[in-house]
Amino acid sequence: MQPDKAPFQIDIDEILRSKAGPKAKRIPRFIVAWLKRRLHQDQVNDFLRIIGDKEGVPWLKGCLDFLDTKLEVKGLENLPSDADGRRFTFVSNHPLGGQDGVALGYVLGTHYDGRIKYLVNDLLMFLPGLAPLCIPINKTGKQSRQFPAMVEAGFSGDDHILMFPAGLCSRRRHGVIRDLPWNKTFITKSVQHQRDVVPIYFSGRNSNKFYTIANLCKMFGLKFNLAMLYLVDELFKNQHKTFEVHIGRPIPWQTFDRSRTATQWAAYVQDIVYQLKP
Repeated sequence: MQPDKAPFQIDIDEILRSKAGPKAKRIPRFIVAWLKRRLHQDQVNDFLRIIGDKEGVPWLKGCLDFLDTKLEVKGLENLPSDADGRRFTFVSNHPLGGQDGVALGYVLGTHYDGRIKYLVNDLLMFLPGLAPLCIPINKTGKQSRQFPAMVEAGFSGDDHILMFPAGLCSRRRHGVIRDLPWNKTFITKSVQHQRDVVPIYFSGRNSNKFYTIANLCKMFGLKFNLAMLYLVDELFKNQHKTFEVHIGRPIPWQTFDRSRTATQWAAYVQDIVYQLKP
């Protein structure tokens, strides 16, 4: 009898070595220790031990259970049928950067029997339970040249696509918490592959500390997204909460004609998403 396979564990040291190569040795140990605390390495590994070898939608369900996240989903009747082979693009605001992605993947993955893929930061590929649902995207570094091809592969595939077109989670500007302007990719690719677009609004917000850090990064022109390091903090701060999901009616891909630019159509859909807010 073979021994049970050891559960996957997050190893910040290994991640740094894989991303930075030999330069990882130059990173001071106190910074590495700070990263482990900030990214909640021990708590995340506790979850990974509990979740075991689950993958895909069951993994997402386990994550929601671990975080004690409750969902109130409204508009399920607006989810279109894919029995005729059609595939759709689901787009949502991105208020949290954690639970929203997990929750929407679970809702859509459950409804469509696992036929859902995220376009995500390639760092999330370090989570093997999530990896089967992901199309890894890295606009910088070695993968930057592969970015268009990876997006094309996702949209030409046989899965529904879930996107957060802002790229980053919502920011607070002038006292209003809202996504940054949406990227046009979901418009151009949905038209190219004749995918209707389904708008979704997700409730919730991060802490004042997070928005302050994000705004300071912008003020000082920092190229490194320091706020992203605090997203795991926000994940645990948002434990034991209930979030609302509002699903809107599908927008036919033919809507996105040449009467507006793709960027203008992206802004149009973003406005529709925020109009779903009760």
